[in-house]
Amino acid sequence: MGRDVPALVFTREDRRRYRVKMQECLDAFAKMLREARFDSERPQVGLEIELNLVDDAAEPAMRNSAVLDAISDPAWSTELGRFNLEINVPPRRLTAGGPDAWESEIRAALDHADGRARTVGARLITVGILPTLRQEDIGEETLSENPRYRLLNDQVFAARGEDLRIEVDGVDRLRTYADSITPEAACTSTQFHLQVSPEEFADYWNAAQAIAGVQVALAANAPFLFGKELWHETRIPLFEQATDTRPQEIKVQGVRPRVWFGERWITSVFDLFEENVRYFPALLPLCDDQDPAETLDRGDVPELGELTLHNGTIYRWNRPVYAVSRDRPHIRVENRVLPAGPTVADTLANGAFYYGLTRALVEEDRPVWSRMSFKAAEENLHSAARYGMEALLYWPGAGEVTAPELVLRRLLPLAHRGLERSGMDAAWREPLLGIIEQRCVAARNGAVWQKEMFHHLIDTTHCSRHEALRRMTELYIDYMHLNAPVHTWPVD
Repeated sequence: MGRDVPALVFTREDRRRYRVKMQECLDAFAKMLREARFDSERPQVGLEIELNLVDDAAEPAMRNSAVLDAISDPAWSTELGRFNLEINVPPRRLTAGGPDAWESEIRAALDHADGRARTVGARLITVGILPTLRQEDIGEETLSENPRYRLLNDQVFAARGEDLRIEVDGVDRLRTYADSITPEAACTSTQFHLQVSPEEFADYWNAAQAIAGVQVALAANAPFLFGKELWHETRIPLFEQATDTRPQEIKVQGVRPRVWFGERWITSVFDLFEENVRYFPALLPLCDDQDPAETLDRGDVPELGELTLHNGTIYRWNRPVYAVSRDRPHIRVENRVLPAGPTVADTLANGAFYYGLTRALVEEDRPVWSRMSFKAAEENLHSAARYGMEALLYWPGAGEVTAPELVLRRLLPLAHRGLERSGMDAAWREPLLGIIEQRCVAARNGAVWQKEMFHHLIDTTHCSRHEALRRMTELYIDYMHLNAPVHTWPVD
């Protein structure tokens, strides 16, 4: 969904042609898989970070166009809301240059962008949901200027036929309606990409699904929405509801949601793209001129434009990606479960844990997904989103245990092993996974710090809830720039 699209109205003929083209793309993709036409000799990892913009008082700043102009770097792009931006960090080999080089590169990019943003009255913050965001900040006028967002909004509501219902029960209760998809803009995430061979894709996707709950429990960073204290990772239920094209009657018929964990372990990447075509009507039926079969027959690489555009409007927590780079096609797993922030150090620690653990699980003699129901993995995700570090997660051979205990006793050694097998020596592994270890020992992530600081400010200053959230956000930004891992942040 990252491409630009024109503002237009779709006809029945557009939808019919798009359905035909998607099937043609799917057939071409199947042929490419059979003939092993994919680049997998130089696997790379990638990273996208979504950010929020705030003003000098840590309130939302609806200035992403001005900030983008000030940054003037193609690595940066708009996101759904005017208070959002995204950076696409260039892909690299996992061990190229070492973690310090990657951290320095990312911090330099963020610091430069923050400096440019300040020239137009804005600052950057990496957080799962901006704590100072109010319900009145969210509306159709909040959509970014790019026509693709308004088009997507119109298509979601055309399919749905009624306003969105947002319901989340946590410490507080949220009940509200939305007449646009802009509540989705409140959700800002970190997305890890992992290029794999077609033969390995299913195992890596299954492994990523199996650990999604663990990832969220460790890294939850979105406990507040519209002034209410909700789930530790409120971004998960909010995103699921804010893009739901189904009215209630369609839900009870069992129609799949567009934000989807899935319903089964897979045996091929083809399974996921086939499900996309089979289960989901097109939101943006835009056809290009390329004939994928003819392109293959003459020895060229098809873009599979309709298939990839459709894939971009189905928001799996672990999404398959087909792309063409330097005239070579590749596939990758896009891991989408984690919130943004709090710091670059935390982000890279989360990445090391994810990349190392998935590799170790893939190489086990008896894979975890053969010993664990798919439903248990999905329940882990929602339990982790609701309770964070305190969530009880199911794991084969361990039963139900807290995330810190599961990670310290079982998963952290596996993550070390996976990184070692990937060529990362102990001097590089220890600092990264040491952050995960100490986060577990302290049982403190971004959500815990936000909640504790919020209540500390309420108790000691007796200010309003919004003022406490505003002051907490200002402190968050200060600590974020220090780049000390969040488990070390003080509450005083």
